[in-house]
Amino acid sequence: MDLDNAKLLVVDDDPELRELTQAYFERQGFDVATVESGESMDAYLVDHHVDLLVLDLMLPGEQGLSIAQRLKKHSSIPIIIVSAQGEDIDRIVGLEVGADDYLAKPFNPRELLARVRAVLRRSQVTANMTSAEAPPAFEFGAFALDVAAHRLTKNGDTLPLTSGEFDLLAILVGHPNKVLDRDRILDLLTGAERGPFDRSIDVRVTRLRSKIESDPTNPVYIRTIWGKGYMFCPTGDG
Repeated sequence: MDLDNAKLLVVDDDPELRELTQAYFERQGFDVATVESGESMDAYLVDHHVDLLVLDLMLPGEQGLSIAQRLKKHSSIPIIIVSAQGEDIDRIVGLEVGADDYLAKPFNPRELLARVRAVLRRSQVTANMTSAEAPPAFEFGAFALDVAAHRLTKNGDTLPLTSGEFDLLAILVGHPNKVLDRDRILDLLTGAERGPFDRSIDVRVTRLRSKIESDPTNPVYIRTIWGKGYMFCPTGDG
């Protein structure tokens, strides 16, 4: 995928903002469509491929957080939430429901452009991984991680992961029994920004543990090494 020719869908009920965003990103070479609600988004996605979704929180009908949570259950489309609600708690909730980034309104279009490119790059990390970073398939416990197919299974059943969760897990399994600090993980997640998202790794680790650990409060695969970072233990015995 050419990052500057990606297909974007902007979901926002502000017609002026939709028009300005579309015009700006089209000047950068992107293919952009816009809709005003979750219902319109659903109808659009039936017949169109989208590489990234720019999603407003405050929408008529179904709200943005609900839309993001619903989409992430069955789709790996990267999502950037934009909202006038810029408090830290809103950003954290946005990440927890599966958003890949969060930008407070009003924003500079250049900042949104940088974040869009960063998230798109991040979504390609797994596909571009070398065999030195992660094997094409990796088994631990009842789980099998197929990097090429972008799929995690447990006893043969596919587990839903967001693109951010999958990329993080692929990096962790590619460095077994090694402590990775947050800065190193962010470096490996190509394009990840350190700005207001310094808790993004912790949030994703928490989400991953809820999906692969029998007891997320006492993890055996993704262990916290206090004061240093995280370590993946493939045998589950630390």
